[in-house]
Amino acid sequence: MSPVSVPDRVSTDAPVSFASLGVTRQLVDVLHARGIAEPFPIQRQTLPDSLAGLDIIGRGRTGSGKTLAFVLPLVSRLAQDRAGSKPRQPRGLILVPTRELAAQVADTLEPLARALGLSHVIIHGGVSAVPQVKALSRGVDIVIACPGRLEDLMNQRQCRLDQVAITIVDEADHMADLGFLPVVTRVLDKTPKNGQRLLFSATLDNGVDVLVKKYLHSPVMHSVDSAESPVPDMEHHVLCVTRENKPGLVQALASGRGRTLLFTRTKHTAKKLALQLSKNGIPSVDLHGNLSQTVRTKNLEAFANGDVLVMVATDIAARGIHVDDIGLVVHVDPPAEHKAFLHRSGRTARAGASGTVVTVMTPDQKSDVDALTRRAGISPQRTTVHPDHPIVTELTGPLAPKRMIALPEPRPQGQPRSGAGRPRTGRNRPSSSGSKQGPTSSARQPGKSGSASTSGAPRPSGAARRAGSAGGARRSKRT
Repeated sequence: MSPVSVPDRVSTDAPVSFASLGVTRQLVDVLHARGIAEPFPIQRQTLPDSLAGLDIIGRGRTGSGKTLAFVLPLVSRLAQDRAGSKPRQPRGLILVPTRELAAQVADTLEPLARALGLSHVIIHGGVSAVPQVKALSRGVDIVIACPGRLEDLMNQRQCRLDQVAITIVDEADHMADLGFLPVVTRVLDKTPKNGQRLLFSATLDNGVDVLVKKYLHSPVMHSVDSAESPVPDMEHHVLCVTRENKPGLVQALASGRGRTLLFTRTKHTAKKLALQLSKNGIPSVDLHGNLSQTVRTKNLEAFANGDVLVMVATDIAARGIHVDDIGLVVHVDPPAEHKAFLHRSGRTARAGASGTVVTVMTPDQKSDVDALTRRAGISPQRTTVHPDHPIVTELTGPLAPKRMIALPEPRPQGQPRSGAGRPRTGRNRPSSSGSKQGPTSSARQPGKSGSASTSGAPRPSGAARRAGSAGGARRSKRT
């Protein structure tokens, strides 16, 4: 059945409280303690229907308050049934596309779940599955999961979804962009057909509509701040600069006192730029797919806590960055398509705040950037600049004081890792031109000062060397 679109039932001018929407006093108190007093439009529209047990399609851009819109009905529904979860059989499921988003959904969920005595676990790849399996075996009420690792654990019979009462699919369009929909459908097939399902997505294209038709029953659609609609408090600029002046301009844009998020196309560029900025007294961290989950979490926390004010990220991490008070987003490398542009830009001007988006453009990129902004539906202010142009100071505000931080020293080319200084006797096979030279082999070459071979003694044969190594090994065993 086609979804039914419902207009906003409450005037945007009328004051609305969470309690008036049906949220329990216990949860309202938790929200107030966290400084959340009034619902955002997506919460105001969806909560009456989701709390009533209806299937929901919520359309809204990132930063519109979608997480709270599905977490509240989830914990409310599960708290009504005090039976508790059985080992490996959760009662609530939240599917998300990225590890960072899973962690940030958990941050929103945790105080609300704790107030109602509900437990949860985060399941995603990039880390050991052992703690996740242990939590499931103890029994948890809610699973927040990336679909790939969850399916792995299901195939290993570590998790069953036949007791799930309510399922949420968050950022379904991003799932589609990443190619996750086949896994998502296999996961949803294992949930009860009569369970409640909430789907949140900026768009319903690229296969998301298939999920809606197959898994949602008579869903009610609420659209607030779609991805294509303009953001009234987001200011857009395109700064045209020569290739020679681009590095200086990017550093100048990263020099302000506010939180700044820089986007690059490649992981290598993100890593290189973050390191260069840090060397120049602008502490920065990077976020991209080549980092371990531990490092990604650490870097994101440093940015969110204000330990560093600059993060350099790639598109794959764009939707995983949910940090308050990002005042400036810079497209160091303009993205290839407008959806990525909108998702990157959506890291600022979130939840009613204002923000600025800058696209750095070299002359040869003009036609691509013109097409990009046209498809994104924005009309940016365009300025030809150099690093010291007055508009740069207007965009960044006062400069932050330079601050040097400890940087990991790169290992020189050919330098052995710690503990690897001793040659491993008898392990390297001779090459066609002689024995294989390891990183420390220059000390054994004839004619090198300080070398054991400088006496001019003839080099023993390979068989003799292997025999000597074996004899040394036998002697070491006897000692």
